[in-house]
Amino acid sequence: MAAAPVFCDAHTHLDQYAPDEIPGILQRSRDAGVGYILLAGTTIESTERCIGLAAGHPMFYAGVGIHPMQADRPVDDDAYARLEALARNNRRVVCISEVGLDYLPTSPDHEVQEQVFRQHIHLAKSLGLPIIFHSRESHPAVFKALREENAGLVGGAMHYFQGDAETAREAIAGGFYISLARPLTRLPELQAVARDIPMEHIVLETDAYPQPFKKYRHNWTEPRHLAGVAQCLADIKGISVEEVAEITTANLSRLLGLDVPSPDITARAESGTESETG
Repeated sequence: MAAAPVFCDAHTHLDQYAPDEIPGILQRSRDAGVGYILLAGTTIESTERCIGLAAGHPMFYAGVGIHPMQADRPVDDDAYARLEALARNNRRVVCISEVGLDYLPTSPDHEVQEQVFRQHIHLAKSLGLPIIFHSRESHPAVFKALREENAGLVGGAMHYFQGDAETAREAIAGGFYISLARPLTRLPELQAVARDIPMEHIVLETDAYPQPFKKYRHNWTEPRHLAGVAQCLADIKGISVEEVAEITTANLSRLLGLDVPSPDITARAESGTESETG
């Protein structure tokens, strides 16, 4: 009997949920074959919550970072020291995330964003952690910063990818994976781009966060939706969903320096943790 596919989520914001939501999200994730889930920080306080959740649940790992939409002030020595202290020598911290640039009209000052982004790249390189980056209406500036700071030394992933083929090629050439999420299931132009991205350069994510703007709670994106993203990618590539799971999970695990997980082992560990904490 073939083993069930194991999916891993490269990017979520589950720290934004109420604590009593977490057990249900974890159970639904396990039921869908999810092995582990990355929690991305968006502020220093959010990062602390992510690390706290990762300390209490074996399925969770944390990223350290300040989101560009929260980059309303430069990262000074004190802020850098706080970020470094959160990440250093913590086995539950596996990446710098969520960082980058966002050039929407309502976004913070571009120069401040860039200073914050580059400080995070410095931190990533000093700690040997990969960078999972955000880019919205800002690809040229993002790639320029990554090149100038030699971010390819640690690599990472381009989060929630919705770009064109040229953008994908530039990210891959810089040493970064392409992180695909639920937009793949509904955007024909993205499906066309994904068709030509080699599987060895793809990871999967959901970017899950509370979505009260959706009418029904069961429609909120959760890590369990990785299975649907993987099935869509399998259909595009003409391969099995098991192969998609195997390759994308191995890619992410290699990037993060983690073992490829077994759902059974993760479920037993998670169950033990939950029983201990009540």
